[in-house]
Amino acid sequence: MAQARLPADAANYVEQREACDYFRGEISDPPHKRRIQEIEREIRKLCNGTNKKLVKLKRKYAKNPAVMKRLNEFEENIEPPPASRSR
Repeated sequence: MAQARLPADAANYVEQREACDYFRGEISDPPHKRRIQEIEREIRKLCNGTNKKLVKLKRKYAKNPAVMKRLNEFEENIEPPPASRSR
């Protein structure tokens, strides 16, 4: 059975979150400083704002079971804390 087509904003979110989650699960083994920096950069780029977007989309599509089913697959509150700027 084909997956129901998602509205554009939900589909864009799913694509972004899947990329975010990919990098969240990426581990450099053995640890390479350059690869770890690359992973951290991608996580900041792809994951920033996803907590709020998920909440907003769930409110918007609360009455759409197909969209909610897909959105509920994602873990909430995954954004990394802001980088500390202490020197």
